[in-house]
Amino acid sequence: MSIYRHKQGARLAEAVVTNGLIFLAGQVPENTEADAKAQTENVLGQIDALLAELDSDKSKIVDVTIFLASLADYDAMNAAWDAWVPAGNVPARATVEAKLANPAWKVEIKLVAAR
Repeated sequence: MSIYRHKQGARLAEAVVTNGLIFLAGQVPENTEADAKAQTENVLGQIDALLAELDSDKSKIVDVTIFLASLADYDAMNAAWDAWVPAGNVPARATVEAKLANPAWKVEIKLVAAR
């Protein structure tokens, strides 16, 4: 079994690929001053880029966990998500409220996709 670690750093890899699956690390917003919808759009754009680098795309996502700093942002996050997720190819998904590592982050998204 081969394991490929994409964009590996000292603490984590942005993605690990094994057995035809891509496991993305939690992706966080770069636009920390933005609202939850814009932060979610930013994270989804990062996910698109990482999946493309690994010869995959959002239609191949199988499992997603979305962490929100506040469930008050659920509707704003879903507005960005619903505009992005491909109809007919929606993944299994869980959304939870969690204290995120940076207080400026409103959202973090972790997922698994097929290659």
